This record gives sequence, structure tokens and C-alpha cells, in this order.
Amino acid sequence: MKIAMAQMNPIIGDFNHNYGRIIAFSEKAKERGCDLVVFPELAVSGYPPRDLLEKPDFIETNLTCLARLKAHIRGIGVICGYAEPNPGDVGNNLFNAAVHFENGEVLHTAYKRLLPTYDVFDERRYFEPGDDFSVYVYKGRRIGLTICEDVWNDTDVFKRRYYRLDPVTELVKNGADLILNISASPYHLGKKAFRQHLLSAIARKHNVPLVMTNQVGGNDSVLFDGSSSAFGPAGEVAARGPDFEEALVVFDADALSGDLLPASETEPETILKALIMGVRDYVRKCGFSKAVIGLSGGIDSALTAYIAARALEPENVLTVFMPSRYTSEDNFTDTRQLADNLGVGYREIPIDAIFSGFTTVLSPGFREDDPGVTEQNIQARIRGTLLMGISNAQGHLVLSTGNKSEMAIGYSTLYGDMNGGLAVISDVPKTLVWELSRYINRDGEIIPRRIIEKAPSAELKPNQTDQDDLPPYEDLDKILRKYIEESTGAEAMAAAGYDPELVAEVAAQVDRNEYKRQQAPPGLKVTSKAFGYGRRYPIAHQYRGVSGFTAGKL
Repeated sequence: MKIAMAQMNPIIGDFNHNYGRIIAFSEKAKERGCDLVVFPELAVSGYPPRDLLEKPDFIETNLTCLARLKAHIRGIGVICGYAEPNPGDVGNNLFNAAVHFENGEVLHTAYKRLLPTYDVFDERRYFEPGDDFSVYVYKGRRIGLTICEDVWNDTDVFKRRYYRLDPVTELVKNGADLILNISASPYHLGKKAFRQHLLSAIARKHNVPLVMTNQVGGNDSVLFDGSSSAFGPAGEVAARGPDFEEALVVFDADALSGDLLPASETEPETILKALIMGVRDYVRKCGFSKAVIGLSGGIDSALTAYIAARALEPENVLTVFMPSRYTSEDNFTDTRQLADNLGVGYREIPIDAIFSGFTTVLSPGFREDDPGVTEQNIQARIRGTLLMGISNAQGHLVLSTGNKSEMAIGYSTLYGDMNGGLAVISDVPKTLVWELSRYINRDGEIIPRRIIEKAPSAELKPNQTDQDDLPPYEDLDKILRKYIEESTGAEAMAAAGYDPELVAEVAAQVDRNEYKRQQAPPGLKVTSKAFGYGRRYPIAHQYRGVSGFTAGKL
């Protein structure tokens, strides 16, 4: 049996688009002589639809689209994901479902058994878990049909499992000799390698081939890498799709061989592909075609501009340089050179006169000659207002340029440099910003070298550098990773050799600035724990870790 993995980029709720992609991939699979084409989880609606699942007309349209697919596609078996109403009077209203149909006839339907609620997932909010582990026969194979999380609970891979049940084990017990998995498995650093390790281990453990079709594309903050794969019963990779692009990947389940398509080979290449895809999909799926970015002469805005130019084509990107009296001469040269290197639009708008107007109106107590935090924030807000004005007038989406290190500790200005429709690198730590920028320049200078090598500075007062207010980024990013991504407490970090005072200061800044982050534009998730709806912390709280508790205050 020849199986096609249709690695598809859906648009959430655009049923006409998704219908067209499913039809096109099915025809391509037939042309390649395939018996079966397998689409991702919730391919009909796109994943994750979130509270759209609470709209009855959304569910009805999803069912109508599926019915049209069943009626239209002939000559090949199709497996795809959709939302199925729960006919019972107990439990959630929907099942996360996978259907196998051929020539208008439904051969099998499976409901997702394991419903994740961690990080960006919230499936138990909408779906009822399935409890059927039956297998079915197709083209002489006994198929166990699973949906994404159903394969993420292997007893030999996970030290602590989220669920008591392992659907794959149950299906194999019931005679499955081929496991099919339809997925919408998001990307983050290290995820691709771990996913391959997991699926390989499952195939080897149960001595059965395993085929996983994964969604590709960006939907809001969540990025999907595709990387659809098939594994032989010894755990070997028998077929593999590319990362971060649509593809049809063919696997021969009898010969245990198939397409092995090229994918990213290094971590910087993978991250850049993810961010470029994320910007392209967010901008276009939100109905925009152009973007505007404020250039400062610093590395964050330079990296953001590079990503935007790659994602949207240079002619669709406008950069705006907004110098003040504190702007160094180097930045006039560097921003112009960067724009020329990228081929993007460039505009210069000085802000000194506007800043003077603000301080004059707000006097007394406001000084443009000796700017404190208030005056510095006013400059940032002037720049943010100008970018939003260009956005309104010209229809460009504003891309904000703050990195994860800044967002974590609040080294940013609400309604200023945080303005925008998408925070492109808000999940990229500063040290990784440097690494990505050096990678971009590996074959020649695209980002001017001086931008990479200069000391970071907001240039909101004379001779300012980030390190006037912050610890070295190498130290800061290590602490932030422990605190945010690994949830390591201050005492545990101190025991591991981190400076206790610095840890306490950084942790307090992270907690104190949650109110800013919840007003920030969505950002593209590339680490295991990003700010946004995958990290749900209260704004108003007084928890300060274990060290903040004493029995006398109980």
C-alpha cells in the first residue's frame, strides 16, 4: 500500500481554502499512484480553532465541507481530521475526529483519546475524549488510527506521563499492524528531534510501521513545522517531509521506503525558517500584504527587517528610521546600509521637534536636556505613534522588534516600541538574536557588521547602553531560561551556582512586568515556553517564591 502524507498549511475557518488544498493534494496523490492520502488533525477547519468551536455554524460548515469532500474525491482513500458533534447528553459537545473515507463511503472514524491541556493546548475545553480502540482492515493492513497526542504517552519514553492510558499499546493489542497518526504538533526548539525519537521508539517497540502526517504553517503565535515522517518496524526513518513548507510525501508500506526530502540541518536555519514562515502566514492570513518596521540601528530591528524581507518580499517592507539628538552618527549610516542590502523601503523621520513639543506642553517637571525614564518613554511612544500612523494611512502591519530578554524583564515601553500587530522575535533571547544574525551573514555581510558588534543601546539619553540597566545578556538569558522555560525556583538556581541576588532581581522583574506582556502584540513561539496564551500567569499577585514564605506570616 502506498500512502501519501499531505503536509498541508490550512487557514483556520477558511473552509473554501482548506477544501481546495485537500482536493489538490488528493489529486496529486492519485497521480503518484497512492492508495491512501492522509491529512493533518482538524485539516477541514485548521488547527487550533479555539473558541470558534463554540459557534454552531462553524461546526455545521465544517461538516458540510467534509460532506463535499466525500462526494467529490474518487479513486483514493482519504483520512482527514474534523470536528464531530457528540450525540450523547453527557460530556463536551464535540469530538476531535479522524475519518477514513473512499468513494463516498466512510470506512472508519476515530476520536482523539488523549486531550492535552498544557502549554498552548486547551482541548479538554472543547472536546470529549474517545474511548474506542478498534482497528479496521484496509488494503490488507490492520490499521490503528490515532490523532496527535494519542502517540505522546509511551511508557518507555516519558518518565512522567500525563495520561494513564497508552492508545498505541491498546491498538496493537487489538491487532494493529500499521499505526497512522494525524497531527497538528507545534514547533519549538528541540521538538523536531524529540518527536522523531518518540515515533521511532514507538515503531520499534511495537514492531509496526508508523506514519505521522503533521500540519505546517503559522496560526497566530503557534508555528507548525510539518516534518511528516514514516518509520519502519525497526524504528528507521523510511520517509520524511521538509520542514516549514507544504509537501506531499509518499511512503510504500510494503517496501518500507519512500521520499526523503531535504530539511533544515542546523538550529539557526530551523529557527529562521520558523520565523519567516510565521511572519508570512500571520501577515497574509490576517489580510495584510505589507509591513512597516522601525529601524534603530540596533540588532533586534535589523533581524526583524531581514525576516520580514524574506517572508513578504522586499518591496512589501517599509523601514522607518526615527533619529533624535541622542542617535549616534553610525546609526544613520547603518540603517541606510541595512535597508539597501535587504532591498526594502526606507524613510527617515526625525523626532526632536515632536519631543520638544511634548516636553513643552508637559512642563514643568519634564526635561528634554536631562531625560529620565518618563522622557525616555515619551520618545519611544512618539516612534510607536508614527509607525501606527503609517500603518493606518498605508495599510502596513507594524512589526515590533523587542526580543524575549527585553520582554521578560520589562525593558520596553508600553504604547511605544511594544506597538504593533506582531512581535516577531519576542520569543528569541538576545543571545540567540546575535547567533541568528551571525548565521545570516555566514556567506557575506547582509546585516552590517557594526550593528552586530556594537553595544546594545536604546539611545534615549546621552551615552546610554543596555548594560547600564541590565546584567550581561549571557548571564540574563541563562537565568531567564531556567526561570521561564524550566520553572526553576530561585533557591534551586542559587544551589546550582547562580548569583542569588541577581536571580532574585531578575525573577522579580519578570513577575512585575506581566501586565506589560498581556498588552503586547502576539509573538511567534520558538521556545518551549513563550509569553502569551501558553504561559498563564496572574497580573495581580504577591507570590515571591519559597523564600518569600515564613511560618510567622501564615
